Amino acid sequence: MKTLRFAALAAALGLAGLATSAPAVAQYKQQIGNDMSRCDGSHSAVRVTVNGISRSTGAIRVQAYRGTAADWLVKGRWLSRIQVPARRGSMTFCVPVAGPGTYAIAVRHDVNGNGGTDITTDGGGMSNNPPINIFNLGKPNVRQTAITVGNDVKAITINMRYM
Repeated sequence: MKTLRFAALAAALGLAGLATSAPAVAQYKQQIGNDMSRCDGSHSAVRVTVNGISRSTGAIRVQAYRGTAADWLVKGRWLSRIQVPARRGSMTFCVPVAGPGTYAIAVRHDVNGNGGTDITTDGGGMSNNPPINIFNLGKPNVRQTAITVGNDVKAITINMRYM
């Protein structure tokens, strides 16, 4: 009888654990539009100005990550993504975030719009414009890219880099 009650309790705790982990998964990979009204100052957000876009072809993708080593540039661990047709020169995006905290932003220009990474043509950039070299293979430490966002809008500029 005690074994049966223990098994039932363990199963209930296991189900409770699954129920509480679901929201954590749901917070990742949110596809959003570029709604500049979300940067009116009444919500936590990052206003990202991207400079140096080389061509008006393909797509620009802006992704927000938590500013932690466990999340930064890890596949599937981005919080939100805006993807729009590229426009040569500069573009501005509003990336809402859940609230005050540490975040990092990555931008990619998929020049031919094929969804893949073409190292010789595609461009990229990150919050704080860290140096990118052969030793970090385009993935600087999160400490170099992390930004602090409060209860308002944090404005940043990212300079695109191409090979």
